[in-house]
Amino acid sequence: MRSMIDDLLVPASLPDKTERVSLIQTHISLVFLADEFVYKIKKPVNLGFLDFSTLKKRLYYCHQEVILNRRLSRDTYMGVLPILNDGGFYRMGIGEGRVAEYAVKMKRLPDEMLMKSVFLRGELKGEHLKRIVRVLARFHLSARNSSDIDKFGDPQMFRVNTDENFAQTERYIGTTIQRKDFDALKRWTADFYRSGREAFLRRIKTKKIRDCHGDLHMEHICLTEALPIFDCIEFNKRFRYTDSVCDIAFLVMDLEYHRGNAHSKILWDRYKEMAGEEADVDSLLTFYKVYRAFVRGKVSSFQLNDENIEAEKKEEAIGTAQRYFSLARSYIG
Repeated sequence: MRSMIDDLLVPASLPDKTERVSLIQTHISLVFLADEFVYKIKKPVNLGFLDFSTLKKRLYYCHQEVILNRRLSRDTYMGVLPILNDGGFYRMGIGEGRVAEYAVKMKRLPDEMLMKSVFLRGELKGEHLKRIVRVLARFHLSARNSSDIDKFGDPQMFRVNTDENFAQTERYIGTTIQRKDFDALKRWTADFYRSGREAFLRRIKTKKIRDCHGDLHMEHICLTEALPIFDCIEFNKRFRYTDSVCDIAFLVMDLEYHRGNAHSKILWDRYKEMAGEEADVDSLLTFYKVYRAFVRGKVSSFQLNDENIEAEKKEEAIGTAQRYFSLARSYIG
């Protein structure tokens, strides 16, 4: 892995002319940033909720990533490229050799126009929020629905997600989350499944369980003219087949994580109106915000076990995870 990373950081190893190449790592991806394009490689990991452990699986999910993301970002996703090794050097999509990996090729979007960047500059306006809501409400209302998708809205089915979260986070108690907060969130979640059961079932009856985005936060929305919304979940249907309120809850939570509570209120109020949501859906929104904040805390915690991530980045990940878990705790009082 290290040799491949080093080789692909050389501009000549990429298929498109570029002066510079840089790397961003997540717990599941290597993302190479060139001047005009982005190349995303899936790490050979099996985390339970995703399985990229074989080259065949990684190729399949590369294609799924392109297909699914073209729903909200049609012109951004270019296709899938092989990474070849001729016995001495790794190259992407050029030359001859053994296929070692695959990469999703995307047009590079301007960092300064990402919703998070615009927000942090203090330039996120009501008109931006209205455009985003218009696109997302239309997407949720028209996204695929079926009896198979409906099953994922059942509280027992969704509980697989939260049970998995708690099981996978237990090892980080005392590092990124305190025991008292972990226990309180686990108890509150179990209680909500009992008290909110009818609300879950009503969402199924009213066809609110859809093939959604699944990872809808500010870094995945670009406020250019086309408003591409990218990087949806391709690796696990149970994260994407979900209540539309669960989908929008991620974006509401992300604004609140960054102390944009006034913006989150505008976004949610406008979304409720445009998506024709019921007045009493706010309790479900809170449940899903807790879930989304906890997931972000868990995913940040995962970076502590990645040998490819530097110690300084791991320290940053600890602080990020702690803040997400604290936000989740704040939602339940």
